[in-house]
Amino acid sequence: MMETEILKEKVIACLQTIYDPEIPVSIYELGLIYEIDILPINNVQIVMTLTAPSCPSAQEIPIEVDQKVRMIEGVNDVHVSVVWDPPWDRSMMSEAAMLELGFM
Repeated sequence: MMETEILKEKVIACLQTIYDPEIPVSIYELGLIYEIDILPINNVQIVMTLTAPSCPSAQEIPIEVDQKVRMIEGVNDVHVSVVWDPPWDRSMMSEAAMLELGFM
């Protein structure tokens, strides 16, 4: 595996420890992470969304993502972008998340 792939795996593992405060499933399993790019010199770019723009904790999740990913060994810099297009919906959740939330 290339170094960038190893780092991406570490980023995914980290994102699986971050939860939407209103839903007991990680933001990764919820499908809130649209893109993870490992750029030159181990800069990590994450494109994500939130379940709802009005979500009160909406501001906290990207900050938590930024802080936690920065702590991964080997990560140089982190850039988190929050986008609303495409809008998130339940179909983006993993099967594990759907099972956990009783949608299956």
